[in-house]
Amino acid sequence: MDVPTFVLASASNARRRLLQTAGIEPVVCQSNFDESQVQHPEPATLVQILAEQKAKTVADQFSDALVLGCDSLLSIEGKIYGKPPNPSEAIARWQQMRGTTGELYTGHALIDLSRNKTIVRCGVTRVYFANVSDRAIEAYVATGEPLKCAGAFALEGRGGLFVDKIEGCHSNVIGLSLPLLHRMLEELGYEVTDFWQ
Repeated sequence: MDVPTFVLASASNARRRLLQTAGIEPVVCQSNFDESQVQHPEPATLVQILAEQKAKTVADQFSDALVLGCDSLLSIEGKIYGKPPNPSEAIARWQQMRGTTGELYTGHALIDLSRNKTIVRCGVTRVYFANVSDRAIEAYVATGEPLKCAGAFALEGRGGLFVDKIEGCHSNVIGLSLPLLHRMLEELGYEVTDFWQ
């Protein structure tokens, strides 16, 4: 069986590193999809729509590839949060988040161009935030890390210091659930090992 080129429709270094750690060296192709076009009150639905749109935007550039699109957001008490637009918003958000729990949703869309099939799924992980001081919040936001991440924190970075625990898939919080990807590949008839470098 011919194994298609694995394309990551994302500029996220964290997602690329997760794939590389799992033995997959993706072709990275940023989607540049305008996320503001899509609004939906249900976080699981929203991330799946966005993931699929990102994958579709990139899939148009290939004739034979397996294209993965992802999108993540954080939901706390029913309110949806993406990347904070500026440092003051990131500080305010962390002041609200500390000592609370939230759900990190990541939509995954796999488009198999050779088989003309698309699978879209969502992973959800519960995140327990530490009760962090204002000083620590300001210092963390000053690093710039929270401005690049859905939910204003990077579990694999300095933000990991401010998460007490998680329930569910660890890599989902980083932006790509490896166990979910494995199941999606199997659903399309592949072994994840087919893509190992």
